Amino acid sequence: MNPNAQELNNTIKQATPHVYEMLSDMGKRLFFPEGILTQSAEAKIKADKINATIGIAKQGSCVLSLSSVTKYITEIEPDDYLPYASSFGLPELRETWLKKMYVKNPSLEGTVLSMPVVTSGITHGVSIFSDMWVNAGDVIVVPDMTWGNYNMIFRVRNRARFVTYQSYDDALTHFNLDDFERVVREQAALNDKIIIMLNFPHNPTGYSLNDNEALRVAEILIDVAQKGTNVVAACDDAYFGLFFEPETFKQSLFAKMAGRTNRLLAVKLDGPTKEDYVMGLRTGFATYAVAADANLEGVYEALEKKTAGCIRGNISNCSHLSQTILFKSMEDENYERFKQEKFDLLKSRAMAIKEVLKDPKYASGFDVYPFNSGYFVCIRVKGVNAEDLRLHLLDNYGTGLISIGEDNLRVAFSCLEEKDVKTLFDIILSGINDLRK
Repeated sequence: MNPNAQELNNTIKQATPHVYEMLSDMGKRLFFPEGILTQSAEAKIKADKINATIGIAKQGSCVLSLSSVTKYITEIEPDDYLPYASSFGLPELRETWLKKMYVKNPSLEGTVLSMPVVTSGITHGVSIFSDMWVNAGDVIVVPDMTWGNYNMIFRVRNRARFVTYQSYDDALTHFNLDDFERVVREQAALNDKIIIMLNFPHNPTGYSLNDNEALRVAEILIDVAQKGTNVVAACDDAYFGLFFEPETFKQSLFAKMAGRTNRLLAVKLDGPTKEDYVMGLRTGFATYAVAADANLEGVYEALEKKTAGCIRGNISNCSHLSQTILFKSMEDENYERFKQEKFDLLKSRAMAIKEVLKDPKYASGFDVYPFNSGYFVCIRVKGVNAEDLRLHLLDNYGTGLISIGEDNLRVAFSCLEEKDVKTLFDIILSGINDLRK
């Protein structure tokens, strides 16, 4: 093993041995390379005469650039977006995101977290998480309705095993907390380590836990950890903040688990993709929370270096331009007002759907999964196949939806105009009746 990796492992093992046990084989081998990066960093400080270390093109003191590129970006200097960013991410952006995390999650007050490491979108963050913490054969607990890309990331790439719980009760009235607890405790009894993916607001159903449900989920995982099972709890917070109803828990579950017990590692995977409506900028963050007996700062530094090393060995670093734009946006005096305007728009669409679906005529064609947040609502169709219905609606009504399994359709109201809500569900009902005939 590389000496640098061994040094990071020793730091983690001495302060929090259970977190070391949770690392995948790759996670234990990862380190942040020295060599060129370290030498360039040293030269940046000391080479005041000639610095020929950096693998970028320069002219004088400025980065070399093409006017055909820079003419489109008028309010940011080329030196602030054309050079490589650090594999850790821009320091000012990481610091700003961390500060906002405490504001958005008041339960984190007094809890020390790692610095967020910048990823190329949340999907990349989930993939980095998988490389660092998932071995072939590891158990990952997920709901029976889950984001399809988890399969590619965890099962295809890292050969993990999925164990599912029933997302909702049979009547589709509430989150199935009993089945969640049953599966978690069963797997904890069978395995030394379990991994839990927590995705709220949920893709595909658009559901977020209420206060009592969120507290109970956290209590279950903390209790399992305290009874001797290593628990890796990953919060996929892609749709964080889009909470539309008063009773919804408006923090990340990460805030309820961070630093609570030494066999529980909490990981927050989030970013501006949906929070700030910048899907194509591909910027995300990975943040850690552990309970260490000593040297918590050293543990976080080691985990950040392993994460940055994983990024360095994968895509080198994330988009400098995207990070700069995001940082400047967050510093804008109107940032919060702009976000509120877009939130209000999405909330209005969600409330319009709830109002339309009160009409009892729809009950003959489909049931509606609980939803209160995020981008989506799901329906469970009756008496027809969901994929057959999807194709029928596409071919005969010019209407596109996503089928999930044999029974479910997903509606992305994030891209649905409010005036089209009733029309859409009337079309779905008509399509169901067509196929029944």
